[in-house]
Amino acid sequence: MKLSIVVPCYNEEKNLSILFERFSKVITRDDIEVIFVENGSKDNSLKILEALIKEYKFARIVQVEENKGYGFGILSGMKEAKGEYLGWTHADLQTDPGDIIKAMEIMNKYEKPEKVYIKGRRRNRPFFDIIFTLGMSFFESIFLGVRLIDINAQPNIFHHSFYDSWINPPFDFSLDLFAFYKARINKLNIIRFNVYFPKRINGQSSWNNGIKSKIKFIKRTLVYSINMKRSVHNGNHSS
Repeated sequence: MKLSIVVPCYNEEKNLSILFERFSKVITRDDIEVIFVENGSKDNSLKILEALIKEYKFARIVQVEENKGYGFGILSGMKEAKGEYLGWTHADLQTDPGDIIKAMEIMNKYEKPEKVYIKGRRRNRPFFDIIFTLGMSFFESIFLGVRLIDINAQPNIFHHSFYDSWINPPFDFSLDLFAFYKARINKLNIIRFNVYFPKRINGQSSWNNGIKSKIKFIKRTLVYSINMKRSVHNGNHSS
């Protein structure tokens, strides 16, 4: 298996059939698998996933009985991944499955893919979201001492060996920060490419749905950043 891409799904019943169709249009080879993680949804996501995988041979399901966070869902899928390259993206239709293929093609150009980390760079976003992202990027870059821009952009693609080096990754949305920061301190070659970021068609973001949710996200990220920096200085963060 060349690539395993994990897609955490939490209450995405309205998006799944469209998402599967979009994946089917860009996956034209047999060595790519998409692991859909049913991340403890409260809607009919599991039933829909179970019906859809019968039609698409690239798809697998990993079920999480109780939602323990975005990161936990991704990590649950990655434990089952078989690909030489691993990564994740979102199920909300704001990230194009075609971007994953682009990322894989970029990775294939390098003689040592284990030293490469591919990450999207979002374009066409609302002005306030851009300002919020710039603020968070500036803080994290200064506080952690490495360049971290558009931390939550998708997709993320890297070699399986990079994932194997992880110790105590977070279970929440800090997983994006953890992986990006770890790639920086491990001196991987960070390759960014532009990705189109449209408005959400169905459903609502589980975190980006107002000022209060952003404040909560900031507080949680700051606490994690402090703990992560401390763990690096204490030698508890694998390199």
